[in-house]
Amino acid sequence: MTTHPPSLIELLRRVQAIAQSGLAFTSDPYDRERYEQLQRLVAAAFTSELAVPPAAAARFWEGEVGYATPKVEVRGAVFTGDRVLLVRERSDGRWTLPGGWVDVNDAPSEAVAREIEEESGFRARAVKLAALIDRRRHPHPPHVHHIYKLFFLCELLGGEAACSHETDAAAFYPVTALPELSLGRILPQQIALLYRHQLQPSLPTDFD
Repeated sequence: MTTHPPSLIELLRRVQAIAQSGLAFTSDPYDRERYEQLQRLVAAAFTSELAVPPAAAARFWEGEVGYATPKVEVRGAVFTGDRVLLVRERSDGRWTLPGGWVDVNDAPSEAVAREIEEESGFRARAVKLAALIDRRRHPHPPHVHHIYKLFFLCELLGGEAACSHETDAAAFYPVTALPELSLGRILPQQIALLYRHQLQPSLPTDFD
């Protein structure tokens, strides 16, 4: 875990959260106008900082209403011996643990089992929450959203390798010979941490 002064993206994310929460609770039309102006300014700043078109920046928080909270992502680690199940993302051609956003009405354990099956073709069930981290405290590339990442150890139940609309390959790799990883989704040290939990199930859950 690393600590650092807030980056520009973190500051902009905080301003967006204040504006979104303000819009959720204010009934004053002048305040609404000010909060909406803040959102437009944040989108303009992201356009410059991330080199994305203005329309794309404006869509980062499209549909986000109510009190602003972090997003929740799950990742599932399925091991067979010293090999871990990875899927290759179509979006960047790199590998990651299966996972994604938690859907409304899904328990995290259900969400990770669903993501594993959808992205890899294998069926599994969550057996341990190994780590719960704040993404911004770890050396992932910057992201517009504030994200909590839940890492589960999962037991393989069956199935066979299959592709999805998000992934184009699934395979088991030795933890000491990993392919190029999609670092926005998973870091090598996180896989190493999960393997330690696999070898020592009594380890306490890691968290930020």
